Amino acid sequence: MTSFGITNFGLFLMAVLLLNATPGPDTAYIVGRSVAQGPRAGLMSALGITVGCCIHATLSAFGLTALLAASATAFMAVKLAGGAYLVYLGIRMLFSKQSSSADHGQTLDLRPHKTIFVQALITNVLNPKVILFFLSFFPQFVNHDSPHKILAFLLLGAVFATMSLCWNSGTAMLAGALTRHASSNPHIKQWLERTVGVAFIALGIKLATTRN
Repeated sequence: MTSFGITNFGLFLMAVLLLNATPGPDTAYIVGRSVAQGPRAGLMSALGITVGCCIHATLSAFGLTALLAASATAFMAVKLAGGAYLVYLGIRMLFSKQSSSADHGQTLDLRPHKTIFVQALITNVLNPKVILFFLSFFPQFVNHDSPHKILAFLLLGAVFATMSLCWNSGTAMLAGALTRHASSNPHIKQWLERTVGVAFIALGIKLATTRN
């Protein structure tokens, strides 16, 4: 991967795995659809979310590459700001309070699979937190001197989307049983959030001490 200008690829894989393992809105939507309508509905949800991630990755690739081409200093500023944002996310996860899960048992209405796909896609694409995450996360793993910047971003996006699709599809096929338990159990959920929080803080600190 270094030939494409990608750095710390192993750390990238670990961070994506931890991110997928942490119960969040996307997981809750997939689990809810799978429990309410079966694995196929959950798979459609996973596919919609994955397509949304591909859109974010593509927009980030071309937008960030254009910024890097215009000014390496500006791109470094984006990386530093992104690192600070990752540290902020990590701190929030470390000190997050246990939230109520009373609404997990609510029965969801039945929806056509096309509607499920579109709703999952729109929910992901229009989520400002997802936009900020992609803009802050991907630049940490691309060398600003690489001649293949767009390809590097697109490869990272493809890996991210593939890993997310595999994880989310597995969640759907299992009818969300294990993930639902983790989401509703405050101790497991808090442990997962703190693990990812530490990883994000470490990633932000690593950015501040390296000049990729």
